[in-house]
Amino acid sequence: MKVWIPHQAGHALLGEVPAEVTVETMTGPGNLPSPVAGVRFWVPPFLSTADSTALLHELPDLAVVQLLSAGADVWVGRVPAGVTLCDARGVHDSSTAEWVVTAILSQLRAFPALARAQAERRWAYAEVAPTDELAGKRVLIVGAGSIGTALRDRLTPFEVDFIMVARTARPEQGVHGVDDLPQLLPRADVVVLLVPLTEQTRGLVDGRFLAAMRDGALLVNAARGPVARTDALVAELSTGRISAALDVTDPEPLPADHPLWELPNVLITPHVAGSVRGLLPRAYRLVGRQIRRFAAGERPENVVVNGY
Repeated sequence: MKVWIPHQAGHALLGEVPAEVTVETMTGPGNLPSPVAGVRFWVPPFLSTADSTALLHELPDLAVVQLLSAGADVWVGRVPAGVTLCDARGVHDSSTAEWVVTAILSQLRAFPALARAQAERRWAYAEVAPTDELAGKRVLIVGAGSIGTALRDRLTPFEVDFIMVARTARPEQGVHGVDDLPQLLPRADVVVLLVPLTEQTRGLVDGRFLAAMRDGALLVNAARGPVARTDALVAELSTGRISAALDVTDPEPLPADHPLWELPNVLITPHVAGSVRGLLPRAYRLVGRQIRRFAAGERPENVVVNGY
């Protein structure tokens, strides 16, 4: 049985694999390490684009696609029948939660403005002080999965209140459903997006969503760019009524002449929340487990169903 992985370093990180498994490195569609026959398990590159999915139809023996990303939106609907698609749920919990905490604190404590002042060698105390603070805020987390839970755990020491929202309500766990958002948004000081991109979440953040947010609220998108309608974001953020921290945009990369770059109340990072030094060790621990489960005839973990 052949397994293709995208990093040479991954071989040492997988742990022990069964003797009948041959692991080869495939860094891209034009760099196939051997004939396609016999490839049963494929790990595409991290943050693959739709172009990468063309290889799916060239692997006649493929049985499992194991992603290195938590989001599977590029792959959903493109994987041939009979092939199991698995995401990397759990791998990015700590890194993405860290990015969100950093983004929230940076915006509330005016770090972007202070960084601009530093670049100009300007002591900007009078321009920003007193800053806002996280203590006492109510944080609405839209996406109560593993990353949302990790974020809640990391924000708990900051003396905040939480509102958790999932695809469907879980009253016994204190989790609201998405249908409750119109009533919940006006209560939140910080709104964090951590949902996967599906047909149900595409364009979730539109003009009505943004208008329902309270004055001075902060929107944080660590999900996918198309979860928010960019034209609605530009229109609302241009008023200065709310602010945003965006690790993802639509389009992505964001063109140099895009109006979002010019807004002083917007912090933009280039989709880096999951790109940390610990990514490969965590990801390949999961890949190793999945290979061993598949080789033993067991169902893999993290199987994507209905886009999740």
